[in-house]
Amino acid sequence: MTDTAPVVIVGGGHNGLVCAAYLARAGRRVIVLEAADQVGGAAVTREFAPGFRVSSGAHLLYALDPVVVRDLKLASHGLGFARSGLCTVSLGAGEPLVLNGTEVLAGEVSAADRAAFGEYVARQRRFGALLARQRGRIPARLGAGFSVVRLFALRANNRTTENPAPMLLDLLRLGRADVRELLRTGTMPIFDLLDDRLANPQLKGALALDGVLGAKLGPRSGQSFFTSLQRAGAYALPRGGMGTVTGALAVAARAAGADIRVSSPVARFAVRGDRVAGVVLESGEEIAASAVVSNADPKTTFLQLLGARHLDAEFARRLLNFRSLGCAAKLHLALDALPDFRGVPADRVGERLIVAPDLAYVESAFNPAKYREFSPAPVLEITIPSLHDPGLAPRGKHVLSAVVQYAPYDLAAGWESGRHALEKATLDVLARYAPAIRERVIAAQLLTPVDLEREFRITGGHWHHGELALDQYMMLRPVPGAARYAAPIGGLFLCGAGSHPGGGVMGSAGRNAARVVLGEVRG
Repeated sequence: MTDTAPVVIVGGGHNGLVCAAYLARAGRRVIVLEAADQVGGAAVTREFAPGFRVSSGAHLLYALDPVVVRDLKLASHGLGFARSGLCTVSLGAGEPLVLNGTEVLAGEVSAADRAAFGEYVARQRRFGALLARQRGRIPARLGAGFSVVRLFALRANNRTTENPAPMLLDLLRLGRADVRELLRTGTMPIFDLLDDRLANPQLKGALALDGVLGAKLGPRSGQSFFTSLQRAGAYALPRGGMGTVTGALAVAARAAGADIRVSSPVARFAVRGDRVAGVVLESGEEIAASAVVSNADPKTTFLQLLGARHLDAEFARRLLNFRSLGCAAKLHLALDALPDFRGVPADRVGERLIVAPDLAYVESAFNPAKYREFSPAPVLEITIPSLHDPGLAPRGKHVLSAVVQYAPYDLAAGWESGRHALEKATLDVLARYAPAIRERVIAAQLLTPVDLEREFRITGGHWHHGELALDQYMMLRPVPGAARYAAPIGGLFLCGAGSHPGGGVMGSAGRNAARVVLGEVRG
């Protein structure tokens, strides 16, 4: 190995591409190795029926790092939006609710609940903005910095010359009342918080969805309010689907000088002494590297590509206990015409449609997952992107994409027998609100967590690579000893969703990882 050896990035998902672009811009030789025949990971646009294309994994963009967009000039590399600022339309027994920011635009909601809703969302956004500011920061070392109590004491005595951690300064800027409320509510079940603030059942159900979507949590689960803060942003549909986002990132990386190779699965890391010195492909080719950056999930990275024999026993134990089993499926429908959703005006059908009519419904949907069963009446997040982006379907036809919550990876009966039953249950729920939808279906594709694992090589099929919970967040993600992107073995780094700040198409992990690599690997 020499200083002129390239930095090898394993996995061409969005974070891997972001990391590659930043490293190449800094003058490093970079090789990206992607196992699939196209880059993008789970953020890709694929044809699932003749003429019908859809975002296979993630289908809404809400947290893309604006610094990444600016630095990599993604707009000039093809990133555009078919629609930004989507409203949320909550389907229920009566008139649908239409929510936009802090306003209730339609629905039978009292004046008191409208005011309480506005206050709830405004505060949630302030808390969410605090977390969003941490995304672009490398997590502090455990044991470093100041405690919150000490920081308040310094502030009270006007002793502000010391240099506390940035996150603690952000907490101070929130103000005493908001800090107190964040500490009180951060670990609360979102059920209790909403029940305390609101009376309208449908409004509470709609807000609860953001606390459980993609997670193995119900509204009564602790930390479900914290989880909701991860989604405190505006929703957008990229023109051409999510593949346009990763396509623009690939163009930016190549323009900076990165070499991107598809259909190049990595079999293992090459270890020399106490350092990762390169990779060995499944073809047998070995590539020497000055550093290896893994965009794969933590369990794949450490237990498969590296091997537990190279790890400390306690580190390996913690990694094995990293919660990473997916609990959401994805349904894609090719439709011969636009479905008619009961009570939803034509100009609202293209918004973010959700099925979470009340708290009891969402909690009941979660209950079977505790026993490794899927929900017979699932919670849904639905988009019809072809309304805004006609190129995704043949003329006059449409695609529907839905996140189906709850669908546990480790289904007791197995997904071979469970797949058809979950698809039927999901269509049954859709038919309650769009009665003629079955007659509209030309083709259907259901991706269970097992399919997501196989299609995108994500252990456990979890789109965040692991649960976003306080014990798996920031300096604890994925586990202590690997939370600052550098692995406990030399030459190996993380840049995927299993590292800080987690899943969602952000790119922040890739940018942060590049900064760490640039600080530790000579040019």
